Amino acid sequence: MIGSGLGFYLQQPFAQHALIAAGLISIACGLLGPFVVTRGAAFAVHGTAELAFTGAAAGLLISTNPVVGALVGSIVVASAIGVLGARARERDSAIGVILAFGLGLGVLLLGHYHGFATEATNILFGYIYGVSNGQLVILVAIVGVVIIATAVMFRPLLFASVDPELAEARGVPVRLVGLLFLYLLAVTVTEAAQIVGTLLVLSLTITPAAAAQRLSARPVVVTGLSVLFAFVAADGGLVANLEHPSVKASVFVTFISFGLYVVSRVIAVPLRRRARS
Repeated sequence: MIGSGLGFYLQQPFAQHALIAAGLISIACGLLGPFVVTRGAAFAVHGTAELAFTGAAAGLLISTNPVVGALVGSIVVASAIGVLGARARERDSAIGVILAFGLGLGVLLLGHYHGFATEATNILFGYIYGVSNGQLVILVAIVGVVIIATAVMFRPLLFASVDPELAEARGVPVRLVGLLFLYLLAVTVTEAAQIVGTLLVLSLTITPAAAAQRLSARPVVVTGLSVLFAFVAADGGLVANLEHPSVKASVFVTFISFGLYVVSRVIAVPLRRRARS
């Protein structure tokens, strides 16, 4: 039928913008994901994405700008996590405390805002098919910063993630590196959550990296696989959604991401046996 089908949708600007945005987000999340998994910071991703709502509510109340509020709020949250959760064994409990307080504060701030609060709540859920040209420009800038920062910090960040005590003994500024990584992660997750929502941020940041680590122990290979898996899940999920609009894109993305993880676990068993032999 004319005016329907995958080929028709792929010619539409909204679908093209969505695919480009998903690809950019998958690059950023794929690069940061291995460090998130190695550092045990999955809860930090969840907490930062959720608390973007609080920053957006504050932005609406102060300047009617939820995006700026969410970005400023993410920096504040990252600083709080870095200070209160400096020790690994205290990190999860600190994030839990910050998350509970932050969400309560967000509800309080939103209660004092008398306009339409959909812009704040959209940060929790996102809308991938509503990506504007301005958001694409911001995403390109963020991905560029992530690529440069990851390249500069790769060795000290990897060292501090794998063995923080030895890294500190060798002169690596472990706390500073960890805090810079949290800032980078917070800004990336917050911007990504505005487009794809918190659910897909978790799927694209954690699951592809966890799958990649099952297939290789080499950091560069793991990073490359993580980006590839995130890209396949993000854009593959959107294409599947365009083909089957009755099922939400987030369902396809999460299913593909989880499927890649399961397949990686299955493949990892014979690979390890072969390596041992």
